[in-house]
Amino acid sequence: MPQYESFYRGDVLGSETRTLSASHYNAMRLLLDFSGKPCVFVPIRTMQVMAVIDREEVIFVASHHKAEVEFAWRYFHPQTREALSDPVPYTLEYYKPDALESMKRAQGEFFQHVQLLAGRLRQQEPTSKPEQRVVAFPTHKT
Repeated sequence: MPQYESFYRGDVLGSETRTLSASHYNAMRLLLDFSGKPCVFVPIRTMQVMAVIDREEVIFVASHHKAEVEFAWRYFHPQTREALSDPVPYTLEYYKPDALESMKRAQGEFFQHVQLLAGRLRQQEPTSKPEQRVVAFPTHKT
């Protein structure tokens, strides 16, 4: 049975252009893809924050604000990179006056928890692997 959660944003108090390291961006996307769900909830217990990853953005909701988004990482532009190892530009939008203070810790704490969740999902993988075959392509004669 699907579960739904609603979150609300206030007015944007400010926004900044930032970059996210390639390893962090890739880990976040892999976790989302590996989950097979439209979004992934990442509890950051050390900060009392819930992060929610979806295809468009990552929102951060502090426990004391309940369902109100504190800040969000939006408008990721991975296509602007020249190499997969380059950082990914995005826009940080914040909706609460104290959000910038929380943001200072969020990036490092968030990715520790992303890695933890990814490890748990990998442990749930089926142990039997599908049959693998090597397909030979016909050679091109010149």
